[in-house]
Amino acid sequence: MILLHSHGVLTFANNWKGKPSLWKDYQRFDFKVGEKACYVVVPRKPASEKFWVWRARFPGYHSEADVLLLDRGFHIAYINTNGMLGSPHAMKHWDEFYETMTQQHGLASKVALEAVSRGGLFVYRWAARHPDRVACIYADVPVCDFKSWPLGQGRGIGDQKTWQNLLKQYGFTEVQALAYRKNPIDVLAPIAKAKIPLLHIVTMNDRIVPPSENTLILAERYRSFGGAIEVIEIEKGPRVKGHHFDHPNPIRVADFIQKHAQQKNLPSFE
Repeated sequence: MILLHSHGVLTFANNWKGKPSLWKDYQRFDFKVGEKACYVVVPRKPASEKFWVWRARFPGYHSEADVLLLDRGFHIAYINTNGMLGSPHAMKHWDEFYETMTQQHGLASKVALEAVSRGGLFVYRWAARHPDRVACIYADVPVCDFKSWPLGQGRGIGDQKTWQNLLKQYGFTEVQALAYRKNPIDVLAPIAKAKIPLLHIVTMNDRIVPPSENTLILAERYRSFGGAIEVIEIEKGPRVKGHHFDHPNPIRVADFIQKHAQQKNLPSFE
């Protein structure tokens, strides 16, 4: 049920308010939490457990799995913290967004996190901060160490403009940034302790986010902590210096997210 108020703002039956639109033929509501723009895409028949996916950066990229999950009753949500690169200030906005989605709108307490590229800087730092709030993580060619990208310290091409912005967002000098030990590859212990399952997809010829400096290091370390991670390796990404590709298996991603959202959100009888 959707109600239209005189001021032109739609209110959905489950208390979503905001500017309405359609996303892939599903109802979308745009609103703000604090000063940040956000949106939620609402399934036609929400799962009783109110499962949800929270996308970090580039929320429209490789959205095939999201469409499958909407059809399975998941909500898809996003907060625009673009340009903040997973900084501590960004994490505060993420905390506020999570509280809004779970406390005000009743979505599941454990969310499935989806990251694309630099989105990895957000999801891993937030998951390490709140491992009890995460069902699983799916990451698409994710940045796992900002020394690889945007700095370009290793084999990658880097992005100096974004690197300078990163220093600004974190309040770092370059010396402080090089000494920083809270990149995704550094914060895995609490995530592994919470037994959060991970799924990454990478392109082996990626010159922007080389897997050898990002996912492959993260996977080795995560397994050393006893964590479970699956890595889908694509030999050659055909576009954007190997960083972009057509997704080979969105059903596998949707199944992974659904399985772990269901398992992690089981009622506790402790």
